[in-house]
Amino acid sequence: MRPSLGIERSRIPAVQITGPVRRPAQNQGRPAQNQSECAKLDRGRQEIMCEHPEAILLLGPTSTGKTPLGQVLDERGVAGQRCVHFDFGENLRQIVADGQPDEVVSREDIEFLRGVLRTGALLEDKDFPIAERVLRRFLCRQGVDAGTLVVLNGLPRHAGQASAMADILHVRSIVYLQCSAETVLARIADNTGGDRVGRRDDQAADVRRKLDIFAERTAPLADFYGANGAHILELEVSADMTPEQMWMELDKRLRA
Repeated sequence: MRPSLGIERSRIPAVQITGPVRRPAQNQGRPAQNQSECAKLDRGRQEIMCEHPEAILLLGPTSTGKTPLGQVLDERGVAGQRCVHFDFGENLRQIVADGQPDEVVSREDIEFLRGVLRTGALLEDKDFPIAERVLRRFLCRQGVDAGTLVVLNGLPRHAGQASAMADILHVRSIVYLQCSAETVLARIADNTGGDRVGRRDDQAADVRRKLDIFAERTAPLADFYGANGAHILELEVSADMTPEQMWMELDKRLRA
């Protein structure tokens, strides 16, 4: 079934990492971390990259239930495998709310991310090093190993990010949550997933803008990953579909 937002609608080859991960030259726009802070992150990076963990990507427009589904996967796992849920948006909101520079983000990064959250913009390729550091810290803290499935939510959001992440994770499946714009608005109004409380970006104009960005920049990830051999699992999401129902359907299909 194709997505109903007016848009047309795996495996990325594993990369053996033997040294520090290359960072894009565009990183010049973001401040460098000091040597001791980078050393901390590099130690964790080497441990993680030895495993090159596998991941699934939750793909879908706003309010289709990616975050609530990710939380259930984190609690229960899927098809007998341990899962850890990486909610990129929530990580960014927490970083901005804390407002404290550390080994991952500088004060300038925090102000930059504050603007990103305010405008709903995507992190472009030149700013991917920020996302990379946030993701690597998560992997280190979660103790991700070869037996862990990383559930990606909110990263990557376009092909440039997906290409950069091939050195970090092996995305083996896409869980494509699909619904119409009308259903999205109904789910937000009813807070079906239970994750919309306190969100300042759920006004109708904001939602329409996010749907447009998703259609133009993020939905093509299904074709990107599909062309690289990832398994595409499509789930049609209704206005009242709960995270538990999504998890049950996903678990059943992954066990088949």
